[in-house]
Amino acid sequence: MTPTNVRRWAWIHKWSSLVCTVFMLLLCITGLPLIYHHEIDHALGNAIEAPAMPASTPMASMDEVIAAGKALYPNKIAMYLSQEADEPAIWYLTMGDHPTDEKFKSIAVDARSAKVLGEPGFEGTFLGVMFHLHVDLYAGLWGKLFLGFMGLLLVIAIISGVVLYAPFMRKLEFGEVRRERGPRVKWLDLHNMLGIVTLTWAFVVGATGMINTWADLMLKYWQYTEMAEMVAPYKGLPPPAQLGSMQKSLDNAVAAEPGMKIGFVAFPGTPFTSPHHYGIFMRGNEAFSSRLYKPVLVDAQTTEITDRRNLPWYLTGLLISQPLHFGDYGGAWMQFLWAALDVITIFVLGSGLYLWLKRGTPAPARNVVKEEDALVQVAPALATEGEAR
Repeated sequence: MTPTNVRRWAWIHKWSSLVCTVFMLLLCITGLPLIYHHEIDHALGNAIEAPAMPASTPMASMDEVIAAGKALYPNKIAMYLSQEADEPAIWYLTMGDHPTDEKFKSIAVDARSAKVLGEPGFEGTFLGVMFHLHVDLYAGLWGKLFLGFMGLLLVIAIISGVVLYAPFMRKLEFGEVRRERGPRVKWLDLHNMLGIVTLTWAFVVGATGMINTWADLMLKYWQYTEMAEMVAPYKGLPPPAQLGSMQKSLDNAVAAEPGMKIGFVAFPGTPFTSPHHYGIFMRGNEAFSSRLYKPVLVDAQTTEITDRRNLPWYLTGLLISQPLHFGDYGGAWMQFLWAALDVITIFVLGSGLYLWLKRGTPAPARNVVKEEDALVQVAPALATEGEAR
């Protein structure tokens, strides 16, 4: 690589890294507890658990589950029904004053007895704060898009770091730390070594995190294209005066999609459906297919299916990216791996920041490092000119 190319790539790496330094540290620090959100909820006593019952206990009618929520909040309407894949005994019912109410109430209802188990809290809790700082900085869509841009800069920093790392490593053994050259050179070598070790993970997490920030835009595009096409026959019709049986609607959806389970249900008027339909989103039974949804639209008055189709490629890509980002698809060992790599990346980011702040500190002449070495900073490190003066 010519000196001109080295300087050009070094400039790209330095500034792409510098701009996103603080935000990448924030995302790594807040992402760490989110990896173990279930465990933390249980430890803090915030988790809601269903009482033990025989495995043969039949499930209650979904109409009874909804009625339990309405008895608790008679002046609110149902917005969503959802269920965790590992908690089949609990339905979570979301209720609000209108279909797009952001100040909704979440109610946990026993799927067998249709009794209210509690109201899980989220906003204002430790995990709630971590979630907002990690996802949108409490700034809604603009916060998500800003963090998405930071993710893009991270990807650029990783690519440019790899380009710079190759010529640098011709002079050193892999993982070599030059301890005799002074503290700054030692930090530089540690920074580069750990950066290259976490390279693939950082690239995957950074890229998938960037994709996740586009979720709202992807959903709106789907609403204006495929969803609009699916509900076109109902355009101009008044909303139903009375809603049909939810249980019958779910039975019809399950019969139409054998081998799939109910993921979540959107009630009429919410963003995932139309004012005339129940949006029943089915998912598969396997580890991979359970992440993918298939919308089934059911007439909210007659309970008959009106349309069902697979999600488009861009939403499928979004759904696949989510477990890759959070590492929540491979059990405890995957969580541990994600957490360990997260901690290492925090060290890499912090060391990059340290190197940048110490860039002007003079060192003894024997510790001088060649300019080419100084330009090499491996992503996802944050930005340093890398000079060991």
